[in-house]
Amino acid sequence: MSDALSPDAVHIGLDLGTQSARAVAVDGTGRLLSAASRPLNSRRDGVRHEQEPEQWWSSLAAACREALTGIAPQRIRGLAVDATSGTVLLADAGGAPITPGLMYDDRRADTYADRVNASGAGVWEKLGYRTMQPSWALPKLLWLLDDLARPGAAGLPSGTRLLHQADLVTWRLAGHQLASDASHALKTGYDLIDERWPEAELDALGVPGELLPDVVRPGTVIGTVCARAAEATGIPAGVPITAGMTDGCAAQIGAGALSPGAWNSVLGTTLVFKGASSHLVRDPGGVVYCHRGPGGTWLPGGASSSGAGVIARRFPGSDLDTLTARAAATGGTAVVYPLAGAGGERFPFRAPDAVPFTLGAACGEAEEFHACLLGVAFVERLCFDYLDHLGAPVGGPLTFTGGGARNRYWSQLRADVLGRPVGIPEQAESAVGMAVLAATASGATLDEAATAMVRLREDLRPDLARTARLLPVYLDFVDELVRRGWLEQSAADHAHGKAAQ
Repeated sequence: MSDALSPDAVHIGLDLGTQSARAVAVDGTGRLLSAASRPLNSRRDGVRHEQEPEQWWSSLAAACREALTGIAPQRIRGLAVDATSGTVLLADAGGAPITPGLMYDDRRADTYADRVNASGAGVWEKLGYRTMQPSWALPKLLWLLDDLARPGAAGLPSGTRLLHQADLVTWRLAGHQLASDASHALKTGYDLIDERWPEAELDALGVPGELLPDVVRPGTVIGTVCARAAEATGIPAGVPITAGMTDGCAAQIGAGALSPGAWNSVLGTTLVFKGASSHLVRDPGGVVYCHRGPGGTWLPGGASSSGAGVIARRFPGSDLDTLTARAAATGGTAVVYPLAGAGGERFPFRAPDAVPFTLGAACGEAEEFHACLLGVAFVERLCFDYLDHLGAPVGGPLTFTGGGARNRYWSQLRADVLGRPVGIPEQAESAVGMAVLAATASGATLDEAATAMVRLREDLRPDLARTARLLPVYLDFVDELVRRGWLEQSAADHAHGKAAQ
């Protein structure tokens, strides 16, 4: 496999997040050699969330130059790029943006979702997620096309191309358009089973076929770095470019959660779950969807609207270390339903009318804080119970990543509620996952690369006595979700059955 997994080899991971563009250099043993980031600016106005695509490239190029300072060019073996899921734009025939980037959570296209779901119902059913959510890329593409066609607008220039966020970067790196990856193309309607665009359905929606990029599986070498990009980034010309994945899948690779039954739970502003399965997981509720993994596996997952964002909303400016210590001393069992925003849930159930609530008495700041920590842990357990209810394999290794995993008490509490061991990776982030994927360009399989490059910082073991003590509180929480009409009784019954095992 050449020297891809040796200390001599360097693999580059590039990550476009919501707030920053990040570049990392990782050697073949998983040692993080360097990292750099640059901020990204957003424009938010009600349901709209835009970014300037040119800044994606300029910020990422600057981060690359810094991260590669002092690294011998001959050591660099490859790169891969991840970006936010469902972020799209339109570009002209030369790759210059003609629209802003409509970000993953932009909701201006909500009214297009019904058309998309009526036209593609058969395909979306086959792919297991049943319906597209309004913030997915295909409804936004229809909005962009209609916006360019409105009276007084410029119209659709000849040669216009749809680009996912990562596609703009790979175009600049190679100097010409490269194939998109199936992970970023999923929310635009790409058929992951037949591995093609669903032409009849897209044609019925008025999407010109020539607008759409070619698509390949993640992990495919799609091009090489051109001389102009080498000058801008410091990445040597000729370095292979590997088709990447969305940021959630990239974090999953960085955590090493790749064997069937393995899961990575990412606790950031919201909870994001990514797992691995040997089969496509279909969800009648439409809240779980599958990516296709680089090695032919399926990667089921879901994104909750609950998570650590509840802490920022309720305790702005607080010293969280001190608050955690005080909360731990309370041992409280009150529970806050921990929505990160004002309302609406996406996973493990879909409830646009869901709002935060509290079960039990939380007296004072420390008890309220603990109730929020416990609420996130309960939502996390319910997500796994729901995944098990669907037939997804959930019994493999579990890792925690994201900013919330840095709070050790919270991580232990989550492990106790789940009643299962948890690993905390040493360097689990999306950019590192892309460095692991980039190593496959040099001949390693993804499993080999992950085994060599993903390191665990800590293993947490559950306190099973605490698990048993909290189980009735968890089930009361589940029953309250049913009582409010948000969670299906069958899902709650499954959670009760799992608790009784």
